[in-house]
Amino acid sequence: MEKLKLHTPDITAENIEKLAALFPNCVTETNDEKTGKIKRAIDFDQLRQELSDHIVEGPRERYHLDWPGKREALLAANAPIAKTLRPCREESVDFDTTKNLFIEGDNLDALKLLQETYLGKVKLIYIDPPYNTGNDFIYEDDFSEDAESYMTRSNQVDNEGNRMIANTSANGRFHSDWLSMLYPRLKIAWNLLASDGILMVSIDENEFSNLRRICDELFGVGSFLITCVWRRRQVADSRNDDKASTDHEYVVCYKKVEATFKGMPIDQEKYSNPDNDPRGPWFSDNLTGIANERERPNLHYDVVNPKTGRRYPPSPTRGWMCAPETMDRLIAEDRILWPNKVDGRPRHKKFLREARTLDTGLSSWFDDVGFTTEGTRVIQDLFGEKIFPFSKPLTLLTKLVVQATSNGQGIVLDFFAGSGTCGHAVLAANAADQGSRRYVMVQIADESEAGHRDFKTIADIGKERLRRAGRKIKAESAVGASDLDIGFRVLKIDTSNMNDVYYAPDAVQQDQLAFHTDNIKPDRTPEDLLFQVLLDWGVDLALPIEQQQIAGKTVFFVDGNALAACFDTHITEDLVKELAQRKPLRAVFRDSSYDSDSTKINVAQIFKLLSPETEVKSL
Repeated sequence: MEKLKLHTPDITAENIEKLAALFPNCVTETNDEKTGKIKRAIDFDQLRQELSDHIVEGPRERYHLDWPGKREALLAANAPIAKTLRPCREESVDFDTTKNLFIEGDNLDALKLLQETYLGKVKLIYIDPPYNTGNDFIYEDDFSEDAESYMTRSNQVDNEGNRMIANTSANGRFHSDWLSMLYPRLKIAWNLLASDGILMVSIDENEFSNLRRICDELFGVGSFLITCVWRRRQVADSRNDDKASTDHEYVVCYKKVEATFKGMPIDQEKYSNPDNDPRGPWFSDNLTGIANERERPNLHYDVVNPKTGRRYPPSPTRGWMCAPETMDRLIAEDRILWPNKVDGRPRHKKFLREARTLDTGLSSWFDDVGFTTEGTRVIQDLFGEKIFPFSKPLTLLTKLVVQATSNGQGIVLDFFAGSGTCGHAVLAANAADQGSRRYVMVQIADESEAGHRDFKTIADIGKERLRRAGRKIKAESAVGASDLDIGFRVLKIDTSNMNDVYYAPDAVQQDQLAFHTDNIKPDRTPEDLLFQVLLDWGVDLALPIEQQQIAGKTVFFVDGNALAACFDTHITEDLVKELAQRKPLRAVFRDSSYDSDSTKINVAQIFKLLSPETEVKSL
């Protein structure tokens, strides 16, 4: 029975709970000065850093994960950027109708750009970040200059552009650099997850413990779901003759409050019905137990085939899986498969309909998830050569996608897309169950990583893989192939479409004013401007787009009437009235595109009169 508190509410504790909900990484443990016991507290230094636009000094002794550069990593996560996403139709597939996205550029920038649009909407985030095996990191988080300038300034490249240092284990910041790279990306990504969303991170032994610690800090220990182990290869690594060879990797899973995860889906493909059993599909399962005769003597007996009279003794170390009376019932129900070979053993006829769940419920996956050799083979089958090494198995990723999106719907985000295995898995899952899952793949375009004659970057490999995989899956899918979305919009991260003077008017001299009458950069297209508007307004970047000619001007309509945008010059009141009569939810024009000052002044009044519900803005 719950007792009365007999005291007024503990406001401090309540405030800590409120802050913990907003900033879980600011909750720590400290010594109570009165009792000497450990109590929950707020890390005020960390809280100040969350609310600051500069690095805050003042660390103190406490239990938390720390490393050189952690404050810079937090500042990088919170720092604003003036960038945009530019559409690239020529590299896209079914640009106007697809709901899939392939974003090319630094994933930290991409995550920041996606914040408004996909906040709380992503069902699954799967990432396979660099494993920190001593290779360079190509992610550079200095926002004040481009990567090339930064590499030169920091003496990481020579005069010919050759890389001079790597993040090797000899580097004193070996782990710190990796943590600083991943920390801000995970911090931002967590906000994108839906209330029933799941974050899955592939990792090996090198940074497994650090990954768990930063996730516990960022998301709270209570958000930890499970760590799954999967077997990645079948043979020992010949390079590890002096020690045990590691043949496994991990998938670390964290969840939002309403998410569930039941383990790996069972392999239904192993069930079949070759004898047309009316009880449905079945597979041949092991009939032995797990106990020796001394431990479970009742499981050690001879099993007799009633038709032939042949006796099958138990395994001395395992016995049978059940007691004699249960075995007799299985025999009577024709649930035992008798061997044809002399040295064969009886097996269990196990039916799919008897499975208590379609999930294994286990965190160890040693069968049916594919090995890394499968990942290499799948790409080789698509390209005709070994174009990308160490790709994750398609089987593993497909089952992870199905598990996290069991209803066949939801957005799947991978911001370390690599060769595009996760996007390929979404297509495979949709083809298998006629689902409508969508993917958002993000991959940096670094020319030093691919080294192929036809593909300059890993992003190029990923895009081409998705093109080929989509065509292959659609050709092989007999059911629902016509409705399968195998397209993707390519969006490339670039500087803002707005001229720099738009943000820094004090830097303009009077004799330059005529040059700066237009606030849009001259190399930007109307579709570039459209996608910046979608970002600023938080509109889904995958909504269908249609272009229409109205009064001689090009007008973009997004998702029917969700948004109407015209960026042509000399906009007249007649065009404004025509658009207002269509009653779009939102309307946008270029600030410098109106035919006259009176038109610019009257736009708001025209919409207020003809379509008062429309939100009108200028770019």
